[in-house]
Amino acid sequence: MLALLPWTWTATRHVVTLVHEAGHAVVAVLTGRRLSGIRLHRDTSGLTTSVGRPRGPGMVATALAGYVAPSALGLGLAWLVATDRVPAALYAGLGVLAVMLVFIRNWFGLLVVLASTAGVALLVWRSDAEVQEAAALVFTWLLLVGGLRTTVELWSTRRRSRSRTSDADVLARLTRVPAPLWNALFVLVALAALHPSARLLARMVG
Repeated sequence: MLALLPWTWTATRHVVTLVHEAGHAVVAVLTGRRLSGIRLHRDTSGLTTSVGRPRGPGMVATALAGYVAPSALGLGLAWLVATDRVPAALYAGLGVLAVMLVFIRNWFGLLVVLASTAGVALLVWRSDAEVQEAAALVFTWLLLVGGLRTTVELWSTRRRSRSRTSDADVLARLTRVPAPLWNALFVLVALAALHPSARLLARMVG
């Protein structure tokens, strides 16, 4: 519901954007690029910049990672929750947020990351196992459904905008594969993450 109702999505989309930009940042570092900054904006958009070769596999992987990150993390969290590893997931989240604090380059982004860090810290140090599990489930479904919603919304965003600066457009310029095909890939990845995640979480009920 957090990713479906308009009045909740306005707020929770910032969390999905945070994960989106974290995906760009992590893959940039893993592919040998130098991360220079992350910005999160009030309109729920974001920007991650890195220094390195302007073309090549590293740049393609970095551009691809953003829209894939929420669904991939959602699937990973589903596995951690289903295998009773919620504390590990929370500590990993704290670690990523702490690193992001170093690279945030605007005040609103700093506010979003600080609020997220405070929320996770409260879960780690002030909540019992049942509350942690419930929060992890909510976050998992937010990422899975929110990740899918952002990939679908990208279609309409690209139609309305002439700037052609979306990740799909960047990938099109890097690979000569049309942007709509990249957008379709984002949607397929998000859909593909839903089924195994639902099966993993269903085992907890069964």
